[in-house]
Amino acid sequence: MKHFMGSYIVTALGLLCAFLWGEHVKPGSGLICVFIAFVLSVLEVSLSFDNAVVNAMKLEKMSEKWRHRFITWGIAIAVFGMRFLFPLLVVSIFAKLNILKVLHIALTNSKMYAYYLHQTHAPIVTFGGAFLIMLFMGYFMNPKKELDWIKPIEKIMKRVPGNKVLDTLIALAVVDLVQMFQPAPIRLNVLISGVSGILTYLIIDTIAETLEGAQQKQERECCNSKNWLNCSCFVSFMYLELIDASFSLDGVLGAFALSSDIIIITIGLAIGAMFVRSLTLLLVEEKTLKSYIYLEHGAHWAIGVLAVIMFVSTFHEVPEVVTGLSGLAFIVAALISSVKAQKENVE
Repeated sequence: MKHFMGSYIVTALGLLCAFLWGEHVKPGSGLICVFIAFVLSVLEVSLSFDNAVVNAMKLEKMSEKWRHRFITWGIAIAVFGMRFLFPLLVVSIFAKLNILKVLHIALTNSKMYAYYLHQTHAPIVTFGGAFLIMLFMGYFMNPKKELDWIKPIEKIMKRVPGNKVLDTLIALAVVDLVQMFQPAPIRLNVLISGVSGILTYLIIDTIAETLEGAQQKQERECCNSKNWLNCSCFVSFMYLELIDASFSLDGVLGAFALSSDIIIITIGLAIGAMFVRSLTLLLVEEKTLKSYIYLEHGAHWAIGVLAVIMFVSTFHEVPEVVTGLSGLAFIVAALISSVKAQKENVE
């Protein structure tokens, strides 16, 4: 209960705001807006179980202070930054409009804003797909990975040299393939977005590994490692925000199938994002990843599937139910495998 108290409070305040906003825009539509916001929050949670598991992996290595910042600063960045400001910025860049004009359109002409956002769908999800496919390969194409879940595939993948060169070449090849399926006017934008996603992952991952290595060296030498710890936690925090951003891109775009009102969409996704963060903290504090040994594997397989779905969605519509259930299927399968492994160890 303690892990989700903040989420319940955010839900109550969010639904109240949705009602008031609905009544402000169109008297009598308050309850409809509440219902849409609630459905969006459920959609966000259903799409983000794998996100919570991956977040928990990073959060386990962070101090209590930074865990608290993840639930406070992090939710502000996730809600305002990724679910409100980022779509405005993307539309502004690719539609070549002033961001204040885009904001005015979003608040006063939701259908036009939805149209502009739809036009930028391919570059947006290509960035997220490229980032997530690098995260997927970085986990499985790692010779140091000791435990395998889907053994025939994972044993082969981890034999591949884990120097990020091959990962990057594969990701670039995928992005190049994706841009070939796009209309000529947006091919360059899609290519730039995909390359940006790959570079963003490489930069953040390299910095994180460097700081973690320096921190471990300081600890071995029994020196004061507080500065290294803070730097490492900050980079991990930013890493988590980028992962969350990549996961949220598909949900933000899919939300426009239910509503074209950016305020209602932001409220609904914010409620869902808060529950995902609460679930993440629960996984960390209850040591769930240590108890369910294959949950981490299932989450990364779900990430790989989500990346593929995002790439496919650039040229062919993919129903949200497919996106949500595919990721959830891997999580549930990994959970069942973990329970079976526990029983076998006990016996």
